[in-house]
Amino acid sequence: MKACKSGIDFGLYLVTDRFLAGGRTLEQVVRESVAGGVTVVQLREKDAGAREFLDQAFVLRQATLELGIPFIINDRVDIALACRAEGVHLGQEDMHCALARRIVGKDMIIGVSVSTTHEALEAEADGADYLGVGPLFATSTKSDALPPTGLGVLQSIRRAVRIPLVGIGGINYTNAGDVIRAGGDGAAVVSAIIASPNPEMAARALRSAIDEARQFRDGIL
Repeated sequence: MKACKSGIDFGLYLVTDRFLAGGRTLEQVVRESVAGGVTVVQLREKDAGAREFLDQAFVLRQATLELGIPFIINDRVDIALACRAEGVHLGQEDMHCALARRIVGKDMIIGVSVSTTHEALEAEADGADYLGVGPLFATSTKSDALPPTGLGVLQSIRRAVRIPLVGIGGINYTNAGDVIRAGGDGAAVVSAIIASPNPEMAARALRSAIDEARQFRDGIL
């Protein structure tokens, strides 16, 4: 596997959803979850206008800078550039990865959501730095999610590409280790942390499962 630029650890990748935060601010949830072991934060705002999205992006950009955590913007290349995020994550219906690369330059991280080996190979060829693979398991977090792919697709994509893979979709502490053992470099979670009454404890449980699976995979345990 080719290491991602800047040596980013994708182990526990938090994707935000303010509607699941239970009245708490995203900044509060992010700070608590990072204390529990989150390694990357992605701001996803599907229903916010541009100004609201940008305001939230600046708040979390400052928080992640203070916490020393990479910050990724979902979908919006313009907002990623405006708040100087480390990266942008693109879906199959968003701006094409090759075009985004021309706009953001060589230094910004670009992630692409994929659910097939063909999509993965195309994204890698177009300059993606990592791939979000899924949905691996059934999820209610994203209303337009595809049917779950299962871990077999993740294993096939792992054999086909060299860039880091982050599994997403229905991941919690009971199956996060399976994602790593199947070839994932990290697990992306939404509700398992955001909706938890204690994001720090939820993140800690997930991180423990991920780290243990990494150790087994790497022959340390």
